[in-house]
Amino acid sequence: MTPSPANASIGPSAQRLRVLSFIAPMTQLNTPYPSTAYLTGFLRSRGVHAVQADLALELVLKLFCRQGLQALRTAIEAVPKAARSHRVKAFLERFDHYLLTIGPAIAFLQGRDPTVEHRICARNFLPEGPRFAALEVYTDDAGGDPLAWAFGALGLQDRARHFATLYLNDIADVLRDAVDPRFEFVRYAESLAQSQPSFDPLALALAAPPNLIDASLQELALAHLQRHAPQLVLVSAPFPGAVYAAFRIAQAIKARAPSVVTVLGGGFVNTELRELAEPRVFDYFDHVCLDAGERPLLALLEHLAGERPAARLVRTYLRSAAADGVPAVRYVDCGEPDLPFAATGTPTWDGLPLDRYLSVLDLLNPMHRLWSDGRWNKLTVAHGCYWKKCSFCDVGLDYISRYDALGAAALADRIEAVVAETGQTGFHFVDEAAPPKALKALAAELLERRLAISWWGNIRFEKTFTQALCRQLADSGCIAVSGGLEVASDRLLALMKKGVSVDQVARVTRAFADAGILVHAYLMYGFPTQTVQDTVDALEYVRQLFEAGCIQSGFFHRFTCTVHSPVGKNPAQYGVTLAPLPATRFARNDVAFVDPTGVDHDALGAALNKALYNYMHGIGLEQDVRSWFSGRVPRTQVPRNRIARAFAAR
Repeated sequence: MTPSPANASIGPSAQRLRVLSFIAPMTQLNTPYPSTAYLTGFLRSRGVHAVQADLALELVLKLFCRQGLQALRTAIEAVPKAARSHRVKAFLERFDHYLLTIGPAIAFLQGRDPTVEHRICARNFLPEGPRFAALEVYTDDAGGDPLAWAFGALGLQDRARHFATLYLNDIADVLRDAVDPRFEFVRYAESLAQSQPSFDPLALALAAPPNLIDASLQELALAHLQRHAPQLVLVSAPFPGAVYAAFRIAQAIKARAPSVVTVLGGGFVNTELRELAEPRVFDYFDHVCLDAGERPLLALLEHLAGERPAARLVRTYLRSAAADGVPAVRYVDCGEPDLPFAATGTPTWDGLPLDRYLSVLDLLNPMHRLWSDGRWNKLTVAHGCYWKKCSFCDVGLDYISRYDALGAAALADRIEAVVAETGQTGFHFVDEAAPPKALKALAAELLERRLAISWWGNIRFEKTFTQALCRQLADSGCIAVSGGLEVASDRLLALMKKGVSVDQVARVTRAFADAGILVHAYLMYGFPTQTVQDTVDALEYVRQLFEAGCIQSGFFHRFTCTVHSPVGKNPAQYGVTLAPLPATRFARNDVAFVDPTGVDHDALGAALNKALYNYMHGIGLEQDVRSWFSGRVPRTQVPRNRIARAFAAR
């Protein structure tokens, strides 16, 4: 009999299995990625012994400490002097200075040693490498304080955090030059996995002798293996930049304890491994699970406990022998429905060292910093997207297509439980787009319960967000929102089925700004049929929105066509032709396309990002947008008062 979605009980033998979940490097430094928190909370609610560890944080802390720097120096000394970069040589010359300061710098960024900020701000405590050269752009002609515009006369903590972040980035550059050129804090070796049709590049990298970073990661994973003695290890790889490390973790586990069952899941799997046919993946992972993990994990636990046959697994890849004995990949999905979002339970951060995360400050923009500064409890208002029409989005995949909202009372219950567990009241709602109706109900519930929290999240710039609603959201604790303005062109917004117009975005963002809520705009260039004129006009819209104080930060990214999006499935409707897809046995997501406009979007993108960086720092808002482009571009056709007129038309 097929269980109903709410029937998530499992047999007693399955409950006795011990489960360990890992967050694979790299994700974030300031807060744990929420996948293991959700799965651990869910499994515990079903009586399973489940624990979790954030190896992304642990790896950074192992590398960026006195012992880590000493290990780095040993690795550098194995590199011929002639092959050492200028940064590496400078690091060695000031090694004792780095060794002295690494502990206080990390403790400061963790909030455990705030008084060291005075020494950091004096600029004679931390060794300053090439990353500090970025500060020179802020120096005024009078020779005054270069960062006074950002931090004022005080602001010692933020100023020190920015300096300490530059200091960490300098050391990361040395790691990259001397140990592993693929090392990044958030995109570690992502080229080995992102839309990679062949497993060969990843297999070659995994066959190479472990370097300092690999060995450190594997040592951490094995320490948890010994401590918890799990029978099942779940590894979450949310991004391509976490895949290489995920496989290194599984490699270490299989070498030490081959009987431990390893499972790969996460956002990367859900988007890029939907056509998985590579048997070598299963040298590292026994199973690969797609989409929401609750139902597949319950089925897998029952299977491992002998309470369910393999034919009754849910959305799970495994390796099997073909008739001729050649290894093959088998996909099993018995079709059991997913659990309702309300039945997935409250996530738990138990076991994660919440006082050891690093609040870093890369960009000085007050909105942009939220992604890297502060430890936020990550929650979801609803599963999936209530709009699910945007033509650039993977609208057919489960994480978008299956919309399932949580009631305001239940969500507020989860918030109260998380605050009680963590002692922290900051929340980041990580929905694809939080529904206005749900946010309104949540705000009313928070105000009714007199819960004092701070929260921010992603939305669509719906006209439903009136001035009154924005004020209500602010009263409930909303401090910021992010949303997609995308191409900032009414023609292209209609083509991509965004459901908003430039004027509507202007009015909605103004309502948020008037309520004291910061606004971040996701921006896009290179969408099918986008012309140079469209791009110049889009930048003028953005300039006016910054000038009017409607948005405080933004990010331009190059449009990427994916095989799961409406553009990828029906390219002719968008005026483009897809490039032939290579045969794949591993990852598939991004697909190249031919746009008849022939526009050099890469050249335009450099100008867009330069302009946006300056706008976020209040620079150049009075300039003609053409001044940001290196070549000749047409004059904008957008009237300079277009956004002001949108306000008047309210």
